[in-house]
Amino acid sequence: MPLLPTQDFQGQSLVRVGDADNFLLLAPQYGGRLVRWVHHGEDILYWPDNADWSRPAKVRGGNPLLFPFIGRHFVDGVAGQWRDRQGAVHTLAQHGFARDLPFEVGMIDAAGSITMTLRDNTQTRPGFPYAFVFDAVYALLPDGLEVTLRTTNTGDQPLPCYPGHHFYFALPHAQRAGSTLALPTVDRVRQLPDGAPGAAEAGEPVYRLDDPRLQDTYHVLRGAAGAILSMPARTIAFELDVAGSVRWHAVTTWSESEQSDFYCVEPWVGLPDAIHHRQGLRWLAPGQSESAVCRLRVTG
Repeated sequence: MPLLPTQDFQGQSLVRVGDADNFLLLAPQYGGRLVRWVHHGEDILYWPDNADWSRPAKVRGGNPLLFPFIGRHFVDGVAGQWRDRQGAVHTLAQHGFARDLPFEVGMIDAAGSITMTLRDNTQTRPGFPYAFVFDAVYALLPDGLEVTLRTTNTGDQPLPCYPGHHFYFALPHAQRAGSTLALPTVDRVRQLPDGAPGAAEAGEPVYRLDDPRLQDTYHVLRGAAGAILSMPARTIAFELDVAGSVRWHAVTTWSESEQSDFYCVEPWVGLPDAIHHRQGLRWLAPGQSESAVCRLRVTG
């Protein structure tokens, strides 16, 4: 393995790819987390100045990787559990385990791309008894970023999964009323207390980000897949209909509070608890590999 290009950030040695004005800082050792994405000298993502690096998976910022499942899953009302095809119940944390575990760095081009890999191990198998390779590939584009989440079934039984992103976009809370999210044709859904999706409502074409209907809400894509996040400082267009990608099932919107200086727009392959209700659930055959690809184009 060649010496990795690194940069000290908040007392941590992070991997850096890119140039002076367009670069990524990543923490493979902390869940493969994208910590900073700088585009034309400006931070696109939020990261707190007082981040607790003793518990990096709990830090609100960057882009945590969600795998093998996103969101909350329940068995008989008990959160953090899921039932397999044979009826066995397993314990798995919300959003899975990827954000809590170290990734290996595979291919890297210091000019602008990196592949980080998580493989099944003694920490993953108790709650997810499958053999897998999960790759996160980040590649800088002249006008943005392409991210590929690639899952490979290296075992001898079908593997269930529905990964996703948790992008924390930098946005002062006072600017929410002046920011919007445009969506294609979608159904607006929230999760019920037992884990099942609630009743679907027709989504709006455009929302202001201070609209309470966006909080912890899943926008289920019914045709074209994408979104446009327009903020005073910049616009970010999500391209989700990328050739070679599996279908993205939903775009999720969330923020911790009305005073948070970030807003999350998250492409997800499935809905929370899909392992039970199957909306977006993927099954990979032994030896099969598939990728979920999104592109984020920045203007402004």
